[in-house]
Amino acid sequence: MIRALTLRALTFWATTFFASAITASALAQQVLRVTTIPEEAATEQVRKFGPLTKYLERTQGMKVEFIPVNDYPAAVEALVNKQVDLVWFGGFTHVQAQIRSGGKIIPIAQREEDTKFRSVFIAQKNSGITKLSDLKGKQFSFGSQSSTSGSLMPRSFLLEAGIDPERDFKRVAYSGAHDATIASVVSGRVDGAALDITVWNKFVADKKVDTSKVDVFFTTPPYFNYNWSVHADMPAAQREKIKAALLALSMDNPEGKEILTLNRATRYIATSPENYKGLETAGRSAGLIK
Repeated sequence: MIRALTLRALTFWATTFFASAITASALAQQVLRVTTIPEEAATEQVRKFGPLTKYLERTQGMKVEFIPVNDYPAAVEALVNKQVDLVWFGGFTHVQAQIRSGGKIIPIAQREEDTKFRSVFIAQKNSGITKLSDLKGKQFSFGSQSSTSGSLMPRSFLLEAGIDPERDFKRVAYSGAHDATIASVVSGRVDGAALDITVWNKFVADKKVDTSKVDVFFTTPPYFNYNWSVHADMPAAQREKIKAALLALSMDNPEGKEILTLNRATRYIATSPENYKGLETAGRSAGLIK
């Protein structure tokens, strides 16, 4: 009798212990960790993605943490190593993450604007720079070395025009972020630079740059760019639920309008890995992918 009671007690204890462990594990997983490539200052990232974080908490039914990273490679490593669950990548960082992970990164949504994205080249109005060939012998700044719109594609179009930055520029700099790129031209630290067209348009709209002194002298042809990506190990149901929430954002309601406007988007649409093959080709041609 005592032995039977002991066995029942042990069974009850074990069942309770494992149930608690499973519950604790489930609760530990109820946090969606989000980050983004740091294309702008950290304060701007937090401001821009704050409303989206709250929206995802509501639609996903779990806590969402926005975790800023220091540089573009850190965003790549964070998703590859599953330290975060959802990342806003540039097209090139998405490609880098795909290569680093052995093809385990899944793009789930992009802005409609990202299907025909462009970069702009800017210079001071009194610099005499009016076309790409005028940059020869000048000091030039890209953004981050891992930036699609601030490095990879501008470099690709320069090479197409017969201009090798390392050979033809007096100095090549990397600002690290698009807003810093603009500042480097405004201050005269460099003669010309390339950056994301949407960041430039935002600076112009917000009157943060005087276009009578610094303006665009060349706009690139279109290419695919940014996306939201997840790791392939994320459960398919969760991935689809996040994707559905992003695609449901609409300019027709206050919440959607705020989020989309902050993200410089009109709406999100579905995307696929095939859309970024051209960027991988460009990266290899430019020597940025070995």
